[in-house]
Amino acid sequence: MKISVKSFQTGRLLFHFARRKSCLIRQPIRYFQSALLRGQPQKFGLKIRAKVVSKFLKGSAMTDPAIEEVIAPLQKSVKEQGDIVRKLKEAKAPENDVKVAITELKARKKKLEDKILAMTKELEGEMIDRAKLEDLLKQKFFYDMSFSIYGGVAGLYDFGPMGCAMKANLLQVWRNHFVLEDQMLEVDCSILTPEMVLKASGHVDKFADYMVKDLKTGECFRADHLIEAYFEKVLADKKANVDLKKEIQILLPRVDGMSKDDMQETIRKYNMKAPVTGNDLSDPHEFNLIFLRPETAQGIFVNFKRLLDFNQGKLPFAGAQIGTAFRNEISPRSGLIRVREFQMAEIEHFCDPKDKSHPKFDAIKDVSVPLYSACAQMDGQLPQAWTFGDAVEKDLIANQTLAYFMCRIYLFLLKIGIDKTKFRFRQHMSNEMAHYACDCWDAEMKTTYGWVECVGCADRSCYDLSCHTKSTGIRLVAEKKLPEPISFLLNLCF
Repeated sequence: MKISVKSFQTGRLLFHFARRKSCLIRQPIRYFQSALLRGQPQKFGLKIRAKVVSKFLKGSAMTDPAIEEVIAPLQKSVKEQGDIVRKLKEAKAPENDVKVAITELKARKKKLEDKILAMTKELEGEMIDRAKLEDLLKQKFFYDMSFSIYGGVAGLYDFGPMGCAMKANLLQVWRNHFVLEDQMLEVDCSILTPEMVLKASGHVDKFADYMVKDLKTGECFRADHLIEAYFEKVLADKKANVDLKKEIQILLPRVDGMSKDDMQETIRKYNMKAPVTGNDLSDPHEFNLIFLRPETAQGIFVNFKRLLDFNQGKLPFAGAQIGTAFRNEISPRSGLIRVREFQMAEIEHFCDPKDKSHPKFDAIKDVSVPLYSACAQMDGQLPQAWTFGDAVEKDLIANQTLAYFMCRIYLFLLKIGIDKTKFRFRQHMSNEMAHYACDCWDAEMKTTYGWVECVGCADRSCYDLSCHTKSTGIRLVAEKKLPEPISFLLNLCF
Protein backbone atom coordinates (compact mmCIF):
# COMPACT_ATOMS: atom_id res chain seq x y z
CA MET A 1 0.00 0.00 0.00
CA LYS A 2 1.39 3.33 -1.01
CA ILE A 3 1.46 5.95 1.71
CA SER A 4 1.75 9.57 0.66
CA VAL A 5 4.03 11.90 2.47
CA LYS A 6 3.27 14.85 4.66
CA SER A 7 6.23 17.13 5.00
CA PHE A 8 7.10 20.46 6.47
CA GLN A 9 9.92 22.89 5.97
CA THR A 10 11.09 25.05 8.83
CA GLY A 11 12.88 27.35 6.43
CA ARG A 12 16.09 29.32 6.68
CA LEU A 13 17.60 30.52 9.90
CA LEU A 14 18.38 34.07 8.89
CA PHE A 15 20.41 35.76 11.57
CA HIS A 16 19.34 39.31 10.91
CA PHE A 17 19.81 41.26 14.10
CA ALA A 18 17.42 44.05 13.12
CA ARG A 19 14.55 41.62 13.16
CA ARG A 20 15.27 39.73 16.36
CA LYS A 21 14.57 40.94 19.86
CA SER A 22 16.56 38.38 21.81
CA CYS A 23 20.10 37.17 21.95
CA LEU A 24 21.24 33.70 22.95
CA ILE A 25 24.65 34.95 24.07
CA ARG A 26 24.65 36.09 27.67
CA GLN A 27 28.20 37.38 28.07
CA PRO A 28 29.82 39.78 27.50
CA ILE A 29 27.18 41.84 25.70
CA ARG A 30 24.64 42.65 28.39
CA TYR A 31 24.33 46.28 27.40
CA PHE A 32 23.94 45.46 23.72
CA GLN A 33 21.32 42.86 24.54
CA SER A 34 19.26 45.12 26.76
CA ALA A 35 19.62 48.18 24.55
CA LEU A 36 18.71 46.60 21.25
CA LEU A 37 17.59 43.02 21.26
CA ARG A 38 15.12 43.45 24.09
CA GLY A 39 13.43 46.31 22.35
CA GLN A 40 14.79 49.16 24.49
CA PRO A 41 16.33 51.51 21.91
CA GLN A 42 18.83 53.24 24.18
CA LYS A 43 21.38 55.20 22.14
CA PHE A 44 20.29 53.50 18.93
CA GLY A 45 18.40 55.16 16.05
CA LEU A 46 16.10 58.11 16.49
CA LYS A 47 14.22 59.05 19.65
CA ILE A 48 10.88 57.34 20.02
CA ARG A 49 7.68 58.21 21.74
CA ALA A 50 7.71 55.57 24.44
CA LYS A 51 4.07 55.91 25.46
CA VAL A 52 2.82 55.55 21.90
CA VAL A 53 5.08 52.55 21.28
CA SER A 54 3.87 50.91 24.48
CA LYS A 55 0.26 51.45 23.40
CA PHE A 56 0.97 50.02 19.95
CA LEU A 57 2.74 46.93 21.29
CA LYS A 58 -0.36 46.10 23.30
CA GLY A 59 -2.20 45.75 20.01
CA SER A 60 -4.43 48.81 20.26
CA ALA A 61 -3.03 50.82 17.36
CA MET A 62 -5.05 49.20 14.60
CA THR A 63 -8.27 49.57 16.57
CA ASP A 64 -7.98 53.36 16.43
CA PRO A 65 -11.10 54.62 14.55
CA ALA A 66 -9.00 57.26 12.78
CA ILE A 67 -6.71 54.57 11.33
CA GLU A 68 -9.63 52.35 10.38
CA GLU A 69 -11.22 55.29 8.57
CA VAL A 70 -8.05 55.87 6.52
CA ILE A 71 -7.55 52.24 5.46
CA ALA A 72 -11.25 51.42 4.88
CA PRO A 73 -11.28 52.68 1.24
CA LEU A 74 -8.12 50.70 0.49
CA GLN A 75 -9.64 47.58 2.04
CA LYS A 76 -12.75 48.06 -0.08
CA SER A 77 -10.62 48.42 -3.20
CA VAL A 78 -8.80 45.14 -2.46
CA LYS A 79 -12.06 43.30 -1.83
CA GLU A 80 -13.56 44.55 -5.11
CA GLN A 81 -10.56 43.28 -7.06
CA GLY A 82 -10.54 40.01 -5.10
CA ASP A 83 -14.16 39.43 -6.12
CA ILE A 84 -13.21 40.05 -9.75
CA VAL A 85 -10.45 37.43 -9.52
CA ARG A 86 -12.86 34.91 -7.99
CA LYS A 87 -15.45 35.48 -10.73
CA LEU A 88 -12.84 35.08 -13.47
CA LYS A 89 -11.66 31.79 -11.98
CA GLU A 90 -15.22 30.51 -11.55
CA ALA A 91 -16.00 31.42 -15.16
CA LYS A 92 -12.77 29.70 -16.29
CA ALA A 93 -11.68 32.89 -18.03
CA PRO A 94 -8.54 32.93 -20.25
CA GLU A 95 -5.35 32.51 -18.24
CA ASN A 96 -4.00 35.89 -19.33
CA ASP A 97 -7.14 37.69 -18.09
CA VAL A 98 -6.78 35.99 -14.70
CA LYS A 99 -3.08 36.95 -14.51
CA VAL A 100 -3.89 40.60 -15.27
CA ALA A 101 -6.58 40.63 -12.57
CA ILE A 102 -4.24 38.99 -10.04
CA THR A 103 -1.50 41.52 -10.82
CA GLU A 104 -3.95 44.34 -10.10
CA LEU A 105 -5.03 42.58 -6.89
CA LYS A 106 -1.40 42.35 -5.75
CA ALA A 107 -0.92 46.05 -6.54
CA ARG A 108 -3.91 47.01 -4.39
CA LYS A 109 -2.80 44.68 -1.60
CA LYS A 110 0.65 46.26 -1.60
CA LYS A 111 -0.84 49.74 -1.45
CA LEU A 112 -2.92 48.71 1.58
CA GLU A 113 0.04 47.07 3.34
CA ASP A 114 2.33 50.02 2.61
CA LYS A 115 -0.22 52.40 4.11
CA ILE A 116 -0.60 50.28 7.23
CA LEU A 117 3.19 49.98 7.60
CA ALA A 118 3.61 53.73 7.18
CA MET A 119 0.94 54.50 9.78
CA THR A 120 2.25 52.00 12.32
CA LYS A 121 5.78 53.26 11.72
CA GLU A 122 4.59 56.77 12.47
CA LEU A 123 2.99 55.53 15.69
CA GLU A 124 6.02 53.52 16.77
CA GLY A 125 8.67 56.04 15.86
CA GLU A 126 12.05 54.90 14.52
CA MET A 127 13.15 52.20 16.96
CA ILE A 128 16.21 51.17 14.96
CA ASP A 129 18.51 53.05 12.63
CA ARG A 130 19.41 50.06 10.46
CA ALA A 131 22.53 51.58 8.87
CA LYS A 132 24.04 52.45 12.25
CA LEU A 133 23.09 49.07 13.65
CA GLU A 134 24.75 47.20 10.77
CA ASP A 135 27.87 49.34 11.11
CA LEU A 136 28.03 48.51 14.83
CA LEU A 137 27.61 44.77 14.21
CA LYS A 138 30.38 44.82 11.62
CA GLN A 139 32.60 46.94 13.87
CA LYS A 140 32.18 44.41 16.72
CA PHE A 141 32.61 41.61 14.15
CA PHE A 142 29.32 39.87 14.71
CA TYR A 143 29.53 39.44 10.96
CA ASP A 144 31.07 41.11 7.93
CA MET A 145 31.19 40.69 4.17
CA SER A 146 33.41 37.78 3.12
CA PHE A 147 36.83 38.63 1.66
CA SER A 148 36.35 42.26 2.71
CA ILE A 149 40.06 43.12 2.33
CA TYR A 150 39.61 42.34 -1.38
CA GLY A 151 36.53 44.51 -1.59
CA GLY A 152 34.07 41.81 -0.48
CA VAL A 153 31.75 39.52 -2.40
CA ALA A 154 28.05 40.40 -2.49
CA GLY A 155 25.81 37.82 -0.85
CA LEU A 156 28.59 36.11 1.15
CA TYR A 157 29.20 36.82 4.85
CA ASP A 158 31.59 35.67 7.57
CA PHE A 159 30.47 35.39 11.21
CA GLY A 160 32.86 36.58 13.91
CA PRO A 161 33.21 35.20 17.46
CA MET A 162 29.96 36.68 18.81
CA GLY A 163 28.04 35.85 15.63
CA CYS A 164 29.27 32.26 15.76
CA ALA A 165 28.28 31.93 19.42
CA MET A 166 24.80 33.30 18.72
CA LYS A 167 24.39 31.05 15.69
CA ALA A 168 25.53 27.93 17.57
CA ASN A 169 23.23 28.63 20.51
CA LEU A 170 20.27 29.34 18.22
CA LEU A 171 20.77 26.04 16.37
CA GLN A 172 21.06 24.16 19.65
CA VAL A 173 17.78 25.63 20.87
CA TRP A 174 16.21 24.59 17.53
CA ARG A 175 17.55 21.04 17.91
CA ASN A 176 16.28 20.76 21.49
CA HIS A 177 12.88 22.25 20.68
CA PHE A 178 12.13 20.20 17.56
CA VAL A 179 14.42 17.18 17.16
CA LEU A 180 14.72 16.06 20.76
CA GLU A 181 11.28 17.00 22.04
CA ASP A 182 9.45 15.33 19.14
CA GLN A 183 11.96 12.47 18.78
CA MET A 184 12.82 13.24 15.16
CA LEU A 185 15.41 11.36 13.11
CA GLU A 186 18.30 13.70 12.33
CA VAL A 187 20.52 13.25 9.27
CA ASP A 188 23.50 15.10 7.81
CA CYS A 189 23.62 14.74 4.03
CA SER A 190 26.06 15.80 1.33
CA ILE A 191 26.04 19.41 0.18
CA LEU A 192 26.97 18.45 -3.37
CA THR A 193 23.83 17.22 -5.17
CA PRO A 194 23.70 15.52 -8.59
CA GLU A 195 21.72 17.45 -11.19
CA MET A 196 19.38 14.48 -11.73
CA VAL A 197 18.15 14.81 -8.13
CA LEU A 198 17.29 18.51 -8.50
CA LYS A 199 15.82 17.82 -11.92
CA ALA A 200 13.50 15.20 -10.41
CA SER A 201 12.48 17.48 -7.54
CA GLY A 202 11.52 20.28 -9.94
CA HIS A 203 14.09 22.81 -8.72
CA VAL A 204 15.96 23.03 -12.02
CA ASP A 205 12.82 23.86 -14.00
CA LYS A 206 10.86 25.86 -11.42
CA PHE A 207 13.36 28.16 -9.72
CA ALA A 208 14.45 30.63 -12.38
CA ASP A 209 14.43 34.41 -12.67
CA TYR A 210 15.21 36.84 -15.48
CA MET A 211 18.64 38.42 -15.69
CA VAL A 212 20.09 41.31 -17.69
CA LYS A 213 23.78 42.06 -18.33
CA ASP A 214 25.86 45.19 -18.63
CA LEU A 215 26.90 44.83 -22.30
CA LYS A 216 30.39 46.23 -21.66
CA THR A 217 31.41 44.91 -18.22
CA GLY A 218 29.29 41.74 -18.17
CA GLU A 219 27.93 42.53 -14.69
CA CYS A 220 24.60 40.77 -14.09
CA PHE A 221 21.42 42.13 -12.53
CA ARG A 222 18.06 40.59 -11.74
CA ALA A 223 15.70 42.26 -14.18
CA ASP A 224 12.84 42.74 -11.70
CA HIS A 225 15.16 44.22 -9.06
CA LEU A 226 16.73 46.59 -11.59
CA ILE A 227 13.31 47.81 -12.76
CA GLU A 228 12.10 48.28 -9.17
CA ALA A 229 15.25 50.21 -8.22
CA TYR A 230 14.87 52.48 -11.25
CA PHE A 231 11.22 53.16 -10.46
CA GLU A 232 11.97 53.89 -6.79
CA LYS A 233 14.73 56.31 -7.81
CA VAL A 234 12.33 58.20 -10.12
CA LEU A 235 9.67 58.37 -7.41
CA ALA A 236 12.22 59.81 -4.97
CA ASP A 237 13.36 62.44 -7.48
CA LYS A 238 11.62 65.74 -6.70
CA LYS A 239 12.34 67.03 -10.21
CA ALA A 240 10.71 64.07 -11.97
CA ASN A 241 7.61 64.70 -14.09
CA VAL A 242 4.35 64.30 -12.13
CA ASP A 243 2.67 62.27 -14.88
CA LEU A 244 5.70 59.99 -15.07
CA LYS A 245 5.53 59.40 -11.32
CA LYS A 246 1.84 58.50 -11.52
CA GLU A 247 2.56 56.06 -14.32
CA ILE A 248 5.37 54.45 -12.35
CA GLN A 249 3.27 54.22 -9.18
CA ILE A 250 0.82 52.08 -11.14
CA LEU A 251 3.56 49.91 -12.68
CA LEU A 252 5.75 49.37 -9.60
CA PRO A 253 3.49 46.85 -7.79
CA ARG A 254 3.16 44.88 -11.03
CA VAL A 255 6.87 44.22 -11.55
CA ASP A 256 6.79 40.87 -9.72
CA GLY A 257 4.18 39.56 -12.16
CA MET A 258 5.90 40.76 -15.33
CA SER A 259 6.73 38.27 -18.06
CA LYS A 260 10.03 38.27 -19.92
CA ASP A 261 8.52 40.34 -22.74
CA ASP A 262 6.96 42.80 -20.27
CA MET A 263 10.34 43.39 -18.62
CA GLN A 264 12.09 43.82 -21.97
CA GLU A 265 9.47 46.35 -23.08
CA THR A 266 9.70 48.25 -19.76
CA ILE A 267 13.52 48.45 -19.86
CA ARG A 268 13.43 49.77 -23.42
CA LYS A 269 10.55 52.18 -22.82
CA TYR A 270 12.27 53.93 -19.92
CA ASN A 271 15.76 53.58 -21.45
CA MET A 272 17.16 51.90 -18.34
CA LYS A 273 20.93 51.56 -18.05
CA ALA A 274 23.34 49.62 -15.84
CA PRO A 275 23.16 51.25 -12.36
CA VAL A 276 26.88 51.92 -11.83
CA THR A 277 28.35 52.35 -15.31
CA GLY A 278 25.37 53.70 -17.23
CA ASN A 279 26.08 51.21 -20.01
CA ASP A 280 23.43 49.58 -22.18
CA LEU A 281 21.73 46.41 -20.94
CA SER A 282 21.04 43.10 -22.67
CA ASP A 283 17.52 41.77 -23.13
CA PRO A 284 16.24 39.71 -20.16
CA HIS A 285 16.91 35.97 -20.24
CA GLU A 286 16.20 33.11 -17.83
CA PHE A 287 18.73 32.34 -15.15
CA ASN A 288 18.32 29.39 -12.80
CA LEU A 289 18.78 30.27 -9.13
CA ILE A 290 20.15 26.88 -8.14
CA PHE A 291 23.72 25.69 -7.73
CA LEU A 292 24.99 23.15 -5.20
CA ARG A 293 21.98 22.23 -3.05
CA PRO A 294 19.15 24.76 -2.76
CA GLU A 295 17.66 23.10 0.34
CA THR A 296 18.48 20.28 2.75
CA ALA A 297 15.08 18.60 2.33
CA GLN A 298 16.06 16.50 -0.70
CA GLY A 299 18.65 14.67 1.41
CA ILE A 300 15.82 13.57 3.70
CA PHE A 301 13.61 12.47 0.81
CA VAL A 302 16.22 10.36 -0.95
CA ASN A 303 16.98 8.63 2.38
CA PHE A 304 13.29 7.96 3.08
CA LYS A 305 13.61 4.17 2.88
CA ARG A 306 16.56 4.11 5.28
CA LEU A 307 14.73 6.33 7.77
CA LEU A 308 11.57 4.25 7.46
CA ASP A 309 13.55 1.06 8.17
CA PHE A 310 15.24 2.76 11.13
CA ASN A 311 11.76 3.57 12.46
CA GLN A 312 10.82 -0.12 12.08
CA GLY A 313 8.61 0.60 9.08
CA LYS A 314 6.14 2.68 11.09
CA LEU A 315 4.45 6.00 10.31
CA PRO A 316 4.34 8.78 11.34
CA PHE A 317 7.93 9.89 11.77
CA ALA A 318 9.93 13.03 11.00
CA GLY A 319 13.36 13.56 9.50
CA ALA A 320 15.37 16.68 10.34
CA GLN A 321 18.55 18.26 9.04
CA ILE A 322 20.65 21.33 9.76
CA GLY A 323 23.05 22.33 7.01
CA THR A 324 24.33 24.81 4.47
CA ALA A 325 22.37 25.59 1.32
CA PHE A 326 22.99 27.89 -1.62
CA ARG A 327 21.14 30.17 -4.02
CA ASN A 328 22.77 31.82 -7.00
CA GLU A 329 21.26 35.21 -6.26
CA ILE A 330 21.85 37.44 -9.27
CA SER A 331 21.90 40.64 -7.22
CA PRO A 332 21.99 39.98 -3.45
CA ARG A 333 20.50 42.72 -1.27
CA SER A 334 18.79 43.40 2.07
CA GLY A 335 21.78 42.46 4.20
CA LEU A 336 21.56 38.91 5.53
CA ILE A 337 18.09 38.29 4.11
CA ARG A 338 19.02 37.58 0.48
CA VAL A 339 22.37 35.81 0.41
CA ARG A 340 24.09 33.17 -1.71
CA GLU A 341 25.08 30.85 1.13
CA PHE A 342 23.08 30.32 4.30
CA GLN A 343 22.27 27.90 7.10
CA MET A 344 18.99 25.99 6.95
CA ALA A 345 17.15 23.85 9.48
CA GLU A 346 14.43 21.71 7.94
CA ILE A 347 11.90 19.10 9.01
CA GLU A 348 10.01 16.65 6.82
CA HIS A 349 7.19 14.88 8.64
CA PHE A 350 5.74 11.72 7.06
CA CYS A 351 2.30 10.38 7.86
CA ASP A 352 -0.62 8.37 6.48
CA PRO A 353 -2.46 10.61 3.96
CA LYS A 354 -5.77 9.22 5.20
CA ASP A 355 -5.01 10.17 8.80
CA LYS A 356 -3.56 13.64 9.23
CA SER A 357 -4.50 13.91 12.89
CA HIS A 358 -1.73 14.48 15.40
CA PRO A 359 -1.49 12.84 18.86
CA LYS A 360 -0.28 16.09 20.47
CA PHE A 361 -2.84 18.37 18.82
CA ASP A 362 -4.99 18.70 21.96
CA ALA A 363 -1.99 20.16 23.79
CA ILE A 364 -1.74 23.11 21.39
CA LYS A 365 -5.29 23.60 20.10
CA ASP A 366 -6.02 26.53 22.46
CA VAL A 367 -2.92 28.53 21.49
CA SER A 368 -3.94 31.75 19.75
CA VAL A 369 -1.98 33.27 16.86
CA PRO A 370 -2.58 35.95 14.17
CA LEU A 371 -3.58 34.25 10.90
CA TYR A 372 -3.67 36.12 7.58
CA SER A 373 -5.65 33.78 5.37
CA ALA A 374 -5.77 33.87 1.57
CA CYS A 375 -9.44 34.89 1.72
CA ALA A 376 -8.66 37.74 4.13
CA GLN A 377 -5.96 38.99 1.77
CA MET A 378 -8.35 38.97 -1.19
CA ASP A 379 -11.03 40.75 0.85
CA GLY A 380 -8.67 43.47 2.08
CA GLN A 381 -9.04 42.38 5.69
CA LEU A 382 -6.37 42.42 8.38
CA PRO A 383 -4.94 39.34 10.13
CA GLN A 384 -7.19 37.94 12.84
CA ALA A 385 -6.41 36.01 16.02
CA TRP A 386 -7.41 32.35 15.83
CA THR A 387 -6.80 29.38 18.08
CA PHE A 388 -5.33 26.46 16.21
CA GLY A 389 -8.30 24.34 17.24
CA ASP A 390 -10.81 26.74 15.69
CA ALA A 391 -8.67 27.20 12.57
CA VAL A 392 -8.62 23.44 11.90
CA GLU A 393 -12.33 23.06 12.72
CA LYS A 394 -13.22 25.83 10.22
CA ASP A 395 -10.86 24.35 7.58
CA LEU A 396 -8.74 27.49 7.61
CA ILE A 397 -5.72 25.28 8.31
CA ALA A 398 -5.83 22.05 6.30
CA ASN A 399 -5.35 19.52 9.11
CA GLN A 400 -4.15 18.87 12.66
CA THR A 401 -0.60 17.91 11.68
CA LEU A 402 -0.05 21.13 9.75
CA ALA A 403 -1.51 23.15 12.65
CA TYR A 404 0.65 21.31 15.19
CA PHE A 405 3.87 22.18 13.40
CA MET A 406 2.74 25.77 12.87
CA CYS A 407 2.23 26.06 16.61
CA ARG A 408 5.61 24.49 17.35
CA ILE A 409 7.23 27.01 15.01
CA TYR A 410 5.41 29.86 16.76
CA LEU A 411 6.50 28.64 20.21
CA PHE A 412 10.10 28.28 19.01
CA LEU A 413 10.16 31.84 17.69
CA LEU A 414 8.75 33.13 20.98
CA LYS A 415 11.39 31.13 22.83
CA ILE A 416 14.23 32.87 20.97
CA GLY A 417 12.69 36.27 21.64
CA ILE A 418 10.47 37.26 18.71
CA ASP A 419 8.03 40.07 19.53
CA LYS A 420 4.63 38.42 19.15
CA THR A 421 2.97 41.76 18.38
CA LYS A 422 5.04 41.87 15.17
CA PHE A 423 4.33 38.32 14.09
CA ARG A 424 1.76 36.63 11.84
CA PHE A 425 1.19 33.49 9.79
CA ARG A 426 0.31 34.39 6.19
CA GLN A 427 -1.33 31.80 3.96
CA HIS A 428 -0.09 31.53 0.38
CA MET A 429 -2.64 32.52 -2.23
CA SER A 430 -3.24 30.07 -5.07
CA ASN A 431 -1.15 32.06 -7.57
CA GLU A 432 1.93 32.06 -5.30
CA MET A 433 1.74 28.49 -3.99
CA ALA A 434 4.99 26.57 -4.50
CA HIS A 435 4.92 23.84 -7.11
CA TYR A 436 5.04 21.13 -4.43
CA ALA A 437 2.51 22.55 -1.94
CA CYS A 438 -1.24 22.10 -1.60
CA ASP A 439 -1.36 24.34 1.48
CA CYS A 440 1.34 26.65 2.79
CA TRP A 441 1.74 29.21 5.58
CA ASP A 442 4.68 31.56 6.14
CA ALA A 443 5.71 32.75 9.58
CA GLU A 444 6.34 36.45 8.91
CA MET A 445 7.86 39.14 11.11
CA LYS A 446 7.61 42.87 10.81
CA THR A 447 11.12 44.30 10.40
CA THR A 448 12.74 47.47 9.15
CA TYR A 449 12.35 45.89 5.70
CA GLY A 450 8.61 45.43 6.24
CA TRP A 451 7.00 41.98 6.62
CA VAL A 452 9.62 39.30 5.96
CA GLU A 453 9.15 35.53 5.74
CA CYS A 454 11.25 33.69 8.32
CA VAL A 455 9.80 30.18 8.26
CA GLY A 456 7.74 28.24 5.72
CA CYS A 457 5.36 25.44 6.71
CA ALA A 458 3.90 23.52 3.76
CA ASP A 459 1.78 20.46 3.08
CA ARG A 460 3.87 18.96 0.27
CA SER A 461 1.70 15.80 0.07
CA CYS A 462 3.67 13.00 -1.66
CA TYR A 463 5.13 15.23 -4.38
CA ASP A 464 8.82 14.74 -3.66
CA LEU A 465 8.77 10.99 -3.04
CA SER A 466 6.64 10.45 -6.13
CA CYS A 467 9.12 12.44 -8.24
CA HIS A 468 12.12 10.47 -6.96
CA THR A 469 10.24 7.19 -7.38
CA LYS A 470 9.45 8.08 -10.99
CA SER A 471 13.04 9.14 -11.67
CA THR A 472 14.79 6.14 -10.08
CA GLY A 473 12.22 3.35 -10.29
CA ILE A 474 12.68 2.72 -6.56
CA ARG A 475 9.40 2.71 -4.62
CA LEU A 476 9.69 5.27 -1.82
CA VAL A 477 6.56 4.13 0.01
CA ALA A 478 5.48 2.77 3.37
CA GLU A 479 3.21 -0.18 3.99
CA LYS A 480 0.79 -0.97 6.77
CA LYS A 481 -1.05 -4.10 7.78
CA LEU A 482 -4.76 -4.00 6.97
CA PRO A 483 -7.31 -5.26 9.54
CA GLU A 484 -8.83 -7.55 6.91
CA PRO A 485 -7.57 -8.91 3.56
CA ILE A 486 -8.86 -7.23 0.40
CA SER A 487 -10.09 -9.54 -2.34
CA PHE A 488 -9.65 -8.78 -6.04
CA LEU A 489 -11.41 -10.45 -8.96
CA LEU A 490 -9.06 -10.79 -11.93
CA ASN A 491 -10.19 -11.63 -15.44
CA LEU A 492 -7.27 -13.12 -17.34
CA CYS A 493 -7.32 -13.07 -21.13
CA PHE A 494 -5.11 -15.43 -23.16
